[in-house]
Amino acid sequence: MADIEAQDRIETAGADFFKDPQVYYRRWRERGPVLQVQFSQGMPAWVVIGYAEGRAVLADPRMHKNVAGIFEVVRRKDPTLKQDSQSLTLSGHMLNSDPPEHTRLRKMVNKAFTTRRVAALRPRIEEITAGLLDQMAEQDEVDLVAAFATPLPVTVICELLGVPFEDREDFQRWTKVLVGVGSGMEERTRCTAEMSQYLAELVQTKRSEPGDDLLSGLTHAREDGDQLSEEELIAMAFLLLIAGHETTVNLIASGTYALLRNESQFRALREDPAGVPAAVEEFLRFGSPVDWATVRYTTEPVLVGDTEIPAGEFIYVALAAANRDPARYHDPDNLDLTGDPSGHLAFGHGIHFCVGAPLARVEAEIAFTALLQRFPNLSLAPQTEPLQWHPSLLIRGLVTLPVRLRG
Repeated sequence: MADIEAQDRIETAGADFFKDPQVYYRRWRERGPVLQVQFSQGMPAWVVIGYAEGRAVLADPRMHKNVAGIFEVVRRKDPTLKQDSQSLTLSGHMLNSDPPEHTRLRKMVNKAFTTRRVAALRPRIEEITAGLLDQMAEQDEVDLVAAFATPLPVTVICELLGVPFEDREDFQRWTKVLVGVGSGMEERTRCTAEMSQYLAELVQTKRSEPGDDLLSGLTHAREDGDQLSEEELIAMAFLLLIAGHETTVNLIASGTYALLRNESQFRALREDPAGVPAAVEEFLRFGSPVDWATVRYTTEPVLVGDTEIPAGEFIYVALAAANRDPARYHDPDNLDLTGDPSGHLAFGHGIHFCVGAPLARVEAEIAFTALLQRFPNLSLAPQTEPLQWHPSLLIRGLVTLPVRLRG
């Protein structure tokens, strides 16, 4: 059994971690599938990088996610940290909850993301995609993140939730601060307050002037006599707004980047667009748009693999590492659109499996099919500097992706 007390067993992650986390994962894998990691900012946490162990943790009811419990573990580990009520409100969504509360909250939104409901959105997603490609066609070179990968899912989630599209710059700015690392406490507190206020006002608008959108429906929905409280609505709006676009933004951008770096697979997919749905699954495995799953904590000692994790500890599953585990996938560090990416953990596993996965898949399928058809000679634009990635443990996304549309 692993020695859980030895401090020299804690791995450190340097400033270059976000440039290519896989470099760290390959080195850490020599230690085993479970280890302790510490960044220059923050407290040590247990990180699972093995596929089998990660999948087990994601479905283990002994790994808790209740937001009050998370804040209590933080308080015990560092009593000097201040926790404001607005952070607690924004964090109190279904992703940070345990049954039966999670079951109750998830039931409220499940109907909006069924395969059938998402399929009904396809014509509108295709229309938005075509419009963005029309705008791109007026130029020879664009930043694919800004011109396509971001506005497509942002437009879709804004229309689905009933969020004014003109507010996108604000909530995207707040998102980057709240899901990233390196931001100062003052900036995070300010963004938390601004986003909380914005969402509270939006919920009030939906209550007094409901529309034909998901947030209006949640505001007035009743399930078995139950209704979401004001704080629950704000937290749910926060989760759906952020998760509803960030994952797909990174899936489209990172998938395109991986494809353009592999000319033979680019040509094969361009010539056989029927392979796009399978390619999307490989993009999800190879370049997981979510790097680490959101935090869990233990309330009792739990054995993960051969490592006992004590009670009162934080634990993360590095989805991007698990999806490249050579014990699960053959030659995992190479993109293979003809391989078998089944069982990947890009959307999680267990009761917290991403509720928006069907929507993300449909958006990505439409995006890649249309992009390759419209710009069959798409290529990376020459760069004088390496591409930059967002400094975030939660999301794995490019800041920009300059491309030439006609080769």
